[in-house]
Amino acid sequence: MEKSFLYWKADLITEIDPFGTGLDRFVKLDKSAFIGRDALLRRQVEGLRKKLGALQIHASRQPANPEASLMQGEQVVGTITSGDWGHRTGLNSAHGFVQPDLDDIGTEMELNSCGHRVRATVIPPSPYDPGFERMRA
Repeated sequence: MEKSFLYWKADLITEIDPFGTGLDRFVKLDKSAFIGRDALLRRQVEGLRKKLGALQIHASRQPANPEASLMQGEQVVGTITSGDWGHRTGLNSAHGFVQPDLDDIGTEMELNSCGHRVRATVIPPSPYDPGFERMRA
């Protein structure tokens, strides 16, 4: 969680394309035809429906459970995909799909955790070692 490494079948799911998960740097649309190319070209024109973001959950005793709703007021604006305590950062961290207009750093929302509302804030990805220098050491 602290490095924003994504989990298959939690953060990386077949229902969301690489643009929504931040993996668009691995997609080369200018190469020859491949399965899904036309759909990805359409997605670029249509825009994203959901975007995966990193979140800080402002609670010390309850981690963000997968499938928990992210709320603004009474409106569901996203869903948690994974969450855990970051021992290196001291943050209760999570990943979640949110509406693209709510993915800006500092955006506030609430996590609906078992009927209790907990504040959540969009944070930059990889709160521990964002430049990946430690992996190169």
